[in-house]
Amino acid sequence: MNDSEHLPGERRIRSYSRRQGRITTAQRDALQILGKDYCLDPGQPFGAAAVFSRSGAPLILEIGFGNGDALLEMAVAHPEKDYLGIEVHRPGVGHLMHLLAQRGITNVRIYCADAVDILKRCLPDTGLDDVNLFFPDPWPKKRHHKRRLVTPEFIDLITKKLKRGGCFHTATDWEDYAQCMASVLDANRHLRNTAPSGSFIERPEYRALTKFESRGLRLGHKVRDLVYQRV
Repeated sequence: MNDSEHLPGERRIRSYSRRQGRITTAQRDALQILGKDYCLDPGQPFGAAAVFSRSGAPLILEIGFGNGDALLEMAVAHPEKDYLGIEVHRPGVGHLMHLLAQRGITNVRIYCADAVDILKRCLPDTGLDDVNLFFPDPWPKKRHHKRRLVTPEFIDLITKKLKRGGCFHTATDWEDYAQCMASVLDANRHLRNTAPSGSFIERPEYRALTKFESRGLRLGHKVRDLVYQRV
C-alpha cells in the first residue's frame, strides 16, 4: 500500500515521516537477498503456524522497531517466543535482516509497511500475546500532535488484536506524550494499568535499551514506561 491509499471512508493521518536516510551496502544487500526469508507480504493474511513452522508459541508484535537492535536482543533472549516487527524505514529493516541472518535467528519476521494497515488487514483479532511500541515519534510541536500514533482509535485497534491477559507496552522520554498516552490508555475500558501506583513503571528487564532511549538519557530526559493489560 502506498501513502495515498487507504480504506474507503477512512481519513489517513501519517504518524511517521519518510526519513529513509543513508542505506549501507550490507542493508541494501539484505533487502534484496533476505527479504524472501524474513519479510512478510502486507497483502496477505498472517498465520503464525505457517510463518514460523510451529504453533502455540507466544506471539509478540513490536511496532516501529527502528534499527531492530532491541527486537533482536529480545528474540535472542526468548527463543520460545515468536516476534513480528513492523517498520516503514528500509535501512532499519535491512539492518535487522542482516543481523538475523548473521546470527541464524529464526523467530523474527518483518513487515515493511504502515502499522495501522498491517493491524487492520493482516493480523487476526485476539492473536497477539503482547504489543510493544517503544519511543514512538513524539511529534513535539503542538500543531503536529494530531500525527501522534497513540490515539483512542489506535488503542481500540490494539485491544482487538490482543489476547485477554496480553499487554500493551509503550515507553517515551517526552513527558507530555507520556501523560497523553496514559490518558488515552486509562480511558479504554478493555485495559488496566499494571503500575502499582497507577501511573508509570521502571523499565522492565526484558525491555532492551534502545538507541532512542540512550539518546534521550544523554540529553537528561526521564524515560517513562507504561504497561496496560487486556482484560
